[in-house]
Amino acid sequence: MVVHKSMRLRYAATGALCTAFIFLPYLAIYHSPEAYSLLSRSAFSQHLNRIFGTSGNQLLFLDDTSNFTQEELGDLQRVLKNAAFKNRTVIITTLNQAWATPNSMVELFLESFRLGEGTRSFLDHLVIVALDQVAYDTCISIHKHCFTLKTEGVDFSGEKFFMTDDYLKMMWRRVDLLRVVLQFGYDFVFSDADIMWFRDPFPLFSMEADFEIACDKYFGDPTALTNEPNGGFVHVRANNRTIDFYKFWYKSREVYPGKHDQDVLNEIKVTSGFMDLGLKMRFLSTEFFGGFCQVSTDFGKVCTMHANCCTGLTRKLQDLRLVIEDWKRYKSMTDLEKQLQRVFWRAPRECLHSFEG
Repeated sequence: MVVHKSMRLRYAATGALCTAFIFLPYLAIYHSPEAYSLLSRSAFSQHLNRIFGTSGNQLLFLDDTSNFTQEELGDLQRVLKNAAFKNRTVIITTLNQAWATPNSMVELFLESFRLGEGTRSFLDHLVIVALDQVAYDTCISIHKHCFTLKTEGVDFSGEKFFMTDDYLKMMWRRVDLLRVVLQFGYDFVFSDADIMWFRDPFPLFSMEADFEIACDKYFGDPTALTNEPNGGFVHVRANNRTIDFYKFWYKSREVYPGKHDQDVLNEIKVTSGFMDLGLKMRFLSTEFFGGFCQVSTDFGKVCTMHANCCTGLTRKLQDLRLVIEDWKRYKSMTDLEKQLQRVFWRAPRECLHSFEG
């Protein structure tokens, strides 16, 4: 069939208009000063992937999901959608029965958001992943974004002591879940529930980093692999590099049996396999993201405080209650008092001689 020149021009013009219709609104947002608050890079990538598809690993086509049922994936997708910020970022924590009992960890965790500066509204974007039925029942009674994640043949309900088999299974189940969150196209901040939130951490995250992680020990250089990371607090952007990294991290548990996710990360971060991923990794300073391993000394800068380097739920709770009390005392001071008086954390006290990361 012969197509007249004018018809070819008409088809070309129509194609150009369709392309403009798809791209221009997103390009206008993406290049605006408000881009990060309106549409993250991962969401933009996801939109293009939905239209055109990608080669290799894809954000929207979930491979390697054999550890999750279709019902779990559907529930997770719904909860993430309801909880996400406009830029498709969510805050995630995990909870089991031991940390969900009255006057236990989850109550302190949620209280810290209410007491923090500019953090109360973050509760609207927090997903609590319950690891057992009691934790889920508690979650839905106190919070609106709850997701239940169970593991066949494993009981996550009791206190999981550091480095026991159930503790390791719980840590690796978490890593696998976060990989799925990335494959759904959501950026996330993961926070252990024994981390108190006192300020908005988002302005401190780098737009250039794929994966940012807090530290047990921080030595001054955010790119130095000698920093000692702690997987209890991470900020991750959804892209193919981070999806590949989480797959690599999870698979590496087989190479380093008996080690938890944090120790395995320390092992793999210097390997050629890790380097080949091209992951832009950054370590977060303990000046802003402190913990009992290396306490943040400046109340005027601290964003989070983690009960790391501490074993035992009772010890963690006792010291975190001191942290909450000290923060309340600091908040009650006038600006002049804050300038004239040096404020110190009383914690760690019970945790002082502990050794957990």
